Amino acid sequence: MNKHEFTLRYNLHRLDSIIPSAPPSYLGRKAAVLIPVIEIEQQLHLILTRRPMHLRHHPGQISFPGGKVEPDDINVIHTALREAHEEIGLLSENVDVLGVFPAHKTFTGFEITPVVAMVKQPFELVLDPGEVDDCFSIPLNFFIERSNRHKMFHYRHGEHYQVHFMPFEDKFIWGVTAAIIDLLCHHVEDN
Repeated sequence: MNKHEFTLRYNLHRLDSIIPSAPPSYLGRKAAVLIPVIEIEQQLHLILTRRPMHLRHHPGQISFPGGKVEPDDINVIHTALREAHEEIGLLSENVDVLGVFPAHKTFTGFEITPVVAMVKQPFELVLDPGEVDDCFSIPLNFFIERSNRHKMFHYRHGEHYQVHFMPFEDKFIWGVTAAIIDLLCHHVEDN
């Protein structure tokens, strides 16, 4: 799948599933993540980060660039773009925002809105060591292959909840990041 086909599928396909969320009673701090899609050697990749171990929330986990909505942010798209610039050096002028997926409440107290964007040009990574330990890309085709996307159930407060996970080489992607990737794949894959 190339940039044009991805953009066309994203824009034309109706969202037919959502990410299973924490119960509505969970109060979540509003946050946004950018799903940066970039073409590398005629193949689409997702840009992901690994969070440093010293962070209070989700240390060492693989995630998309993103963070909490700040009072000065105009909207969640602004939040996602601001955070991507702060965390990995991706300028907002270097992305085409395609749209947003519905917000997802997590058990760790966040309401995360995924923002889907196509990166226009390759860029030099500038990592903020306070927020990002590593940044890398994984081919989107790996995730499109359904056998690489897994689910299991987690029991919490008397309820069973679905947890997504996706091992890739030496990386283990799980939780909301894996759920967002799964939603993206469902949205753009051939039906």
